[in-house]
Amino acid sequence: MSQEILVNLTPRETRVALVENGILQEVHLERTRRRGLVGNIYLGRVHRVLPGMQAAFVDAGLERTAFLHVSDLYREIGGPPPSIDQLIREQQSLLVQVIKDPIGNKGARLTTQITVPSRYLVLTPRSSGVGISARIEDEQERRRLRGLAQAFEAEQGEAGLIFRTAAEGASEEALEADRQFLVRLWEGIRQQAEQAQPGSLVHEDLPLLLRAMRDLANGELERVRVDSREGYQRLRTFCQDLLPHVTDRVELYTGERPIFDLYGIEEELERALSRRVGLKSGGHLVIDQTEAMTTIDVNTGGFVGNRNVDETIFKTNLEAAQAIARQLRLRNLGGIIIVDFIDMSEPEHRRQVLRALEKALERDHAKTQIGAVSSLGLVEMTRKRTRESLEQITCEPCPTCGGRGTVKTAETVVYEIFREVLREIRQFESQRVIILAAPSVVEVLLDEESGSLAQLESFIERPIELQVESLYVADQYDVIPV
Repeated sequence: MSQEILVNLTPRETRVALVENGILQEVHLERTRRRGLVGNIYLGRVHRVLPGMQAAFVDAGLERTAFLHVSDLYREIGGPPPSIDQLIREQQSLLVQVIKDPIGNKGARLTTQITVPSRYLVLTPRSSGVGISARIEDEQERRRLRGLAQAFEAEQGEAGLIFRTAAEGASEEALEADRQFLVRLWEGIRQQAEQAQPGSLVHEDLPLLLRAMRDLANGELERVRVDSREGYQRLRTFCQDLLPHVTDRVELYTGERPIFDLYGIEEELERALSRRVGLKSGGHLVIDQTEAMTTIDVNTGGFVGNRNVDETIFKTNLEAAQAIARQLRLRNLGGIIIVDFIDMSEPEHRRQVLRALEKALERDHAKTQIGAVSSLGLVEMTRKRTRESLEQITCEPCPTCGGRGTVKTAETVVYEIFREVLREIRQFESQRVIILAAPSVVEVLLDEESGSLAQLESFIERPIELQVESLYVADQYDVIPV
């Protein structure tokens, strides 16, 4: 597996693409006006404690108060947690970290269990213990890392350590340098917090350009191409300090064609905003993202295959499992996800499709949990959501339909107008009625519903005038008695 990281930098936006074997797998966007907050540490003040929800709202100086659940409160007690009002009180100051960006109308989600990441390690200043990434499967390597953790423990006090996937095979010297860097960084954060005022930023996580290198670079990385000289210099300096083995793989791209065009990424991003995703077999996925969950429907389309129906369905579902795993990463879909595979009669087919989905998701950086295939062919899964999806960053609700995905027909709007005319006539004295509506609605009023319009004029005993408003959307109209 060969990997490339492509960076497109402009003064207002940073875009980072992760390409594996020539295929786009992930894209990360950050806009100067709207930087993500995940990883930032604030000195917050408890605004309100809600024992019924076992949660609190915290003022961290953000646009909206942030949410802190009792499960994200640091505590040194075993067993079930006590009521949240026994742990914190209103107006209390708390050092908190953002673990989920504000999404939609919801504020950021916070934790008091601070984590400070670096290349190989994550320092957990407020909890002891050692964790090792589950992606490090070699048992001998896991034993080596546990041994190093014990040697480190004496020097770092009560803080804990988590070994990230990148720690696999790293030398003791590199890991120790990483640990010392984190200890110094935490000490600086702690001192900053002591001087800060409630509601202020104490520590800001790295910008996307550098954060992507910290989190995405691994042993399979062949090169990093950056299309900005300033960004290239900044990235090389960062790598020399933190990722020396990657420094020589950072290249400045100076070609005339935009770097994302060169790799076909712009077209891929356009497709990633579409509901429909084609499969090579002729089948397709339909992806619908809502506030509560994301649903993915698998369809055979025109694919009939060369064998029986069961084999056709099985092959389509196998292909869909690979495509779904890629789309989740590419679109950064999170939360609850329901996949409606085509119904399979063979239990072995269901097992193999589920295994294919699990295997395809192994390379996903976000944590996923997958349930079994139900009798209806549905798979329930969750994917950890910390930042907004690609659609949420780049799109907004349609001004015509208000995000519903549908608009009322002209016929429906005409009947609404008739009812509104009757309401207005009863309420106001008038000599005539003017109807302002979209062209398609006026066309129906003058054509199919012209007889109904004449009947309405006769009933209200007043003339009705029609006025075309070309800027009105289909279901927008005004009824004006004059």
